[in-house]
Amino acid sequence: MFGRYHRYRDIGVCLQMMLDFTVNLKTLGFECGLSENEKEYLFLRARSAGLSICGCAHAAFVCKLANSLRKTIQRRILDQDVGASIVYRPEMELTVGILGGGNLGKQLAHVLLEKTGIKPSQINISTRRPETLEGCVKLGIKCYFDNRRLVAWAHLLFLCCLPSQVTKVCAEICSHVPKHCLVYSFTSAVHVKRLAQILGHGFILKPQYEFGVCDWSDVCLSHSHLTQAVKDPKLVESSCPLTMSGGLSLNPKWVSGLFYSLLNICTDAQRTSAEALELINSLFKLKESDTAKFTQHSYVCSSYASSLSPDKPFPWINLIDAQTKETPLSIFITRNKAIQECISVVYKQSLAGQEH
Repeated sequence: MFGRYHRYRDIGVCLQMMLDFTVNLKTLGFECGLSENEKEYLFLRARSAGLSICGCAHAAFVCKLANSLRKTIQRRILDQDVGASIVYRPEMELTVGILGGGNLGKQLAHVLLEKTGIKPSQINISTRRPETLEGCVKLGIKCYFDNRRLVAWAHLLFLCCLPSQVTKVCAEICSHVPKHCLVYSFTSAVHVKRLAQILGHGFILKPQYEFGVCDWSDVCLSHSHLTQAVKDPKLVESSCPLTMSGGLSLNPKWVSGLFYSLLNICTDAQRTSAEALELINSLFKLKESDTAKFTQHSYVCSSYASSLSPDKPFPWINLIDAQTKETPLSIFITRNKAIQECISVVYKQSLAGQEH
């Protein structure tokens, strides 16, 4: 059996070498064997590539913000408890679960390692075929097939399973997902309301993309790996959540959902509303003296904001409502050009590998 495996592996290596050898030979390229009618659908390749690039870039942005926020909160807790018997523990770190070890799950893991500052020990992958993730294991990522174990462990869970598997997977894990685990869904065919219903969970962030005419298909298809694509300045610029271009757009309520997610992390850590706002403004380099910054009125209605004491935490926010309805935050971001520019700058710096 092992001899056969090695023969197949060697054949695969040879095929890869042949593919590399034919890169600049148009007569041996993929398109050459297509009929004129089939060539009309070539745009789907660029659309698929663009969706994968933007999806992983946005997921990495969320992960990096959550990791940075959590680390800052941990440092403050330790600073406030100097002299107490509290010491830093590895389990205090952000833990990231990837449910699904297919092509998307594997590439997402590599992007997260390269762009978010998290360590391999902070990532676990659950897949039906963990033996196919040898590369991830060598990097130090734990790979196994136990979805319940994964979701019970993760602070941030990425759903990378096929739409046809969602109902079964959610039925399996629904009673094991901690209330404060942020679930990030890549299952585009399943609406966020439906996902919340079958998962029994309201802390879900799901990007909703729309397609237009793709004008950067050559750039998308020129990268064989997502880790290379997210380094491309043109793709980073085009994938910026609030100003996406090149054929894809993102529902702006996703950005509101992101900021409510950060607020929930602060609430979960029992941070006061005043400290939560200071932490989030700091993440985006917004100072107390800035006229454009997040306040209580940015997140909740005026009547609630007026009654919320600065030394009390914000209420827990249901992300489903935040992504499907107009909220004080979605209105605030839409009307505030300075905030939009600040978000865009931090996003680009994040993918450029710069700390914020």
